[in-house]
Amino acid sequence: MKKYVLFCLFCLLPAALGADISGCTCNGKPLYGRVQVVEHFADFKVQVVTSFPDLRVQKVPAFADSCGKWQMVDSFADFTIQYVDAFPDFTIQFVDAFPG
Repeated sequence: MKKYVLFCLFCLLPAALGADISGCTCNGKPLYGRVQVVEHFADFKVQVVTSFPDLRVQKVPAFADSCGKWQMVDSFADFTIQYVDAFPDFTIQFVDAFPG
């Protein structure tokens, strides 16, 4: 019984420690602007999903100035992300309209 309880706590711990993205910010950083994809040491770990995302993201060529609008860049980013398959800080879904 103790092993089962410890296992359940271990499984729920990442969800409990997950980043809160209310107000379109995460850890004090706005979730819009210039975004760079990196392999290591990212500001946020994100998982791309097809339904029930934490944030709907629209890739834009310029003027990424509102919630969920991301301009993908190679340098001088506002924040960096790393794509992961498990234990993300938050989940995203790429959309063509109505980000946020």
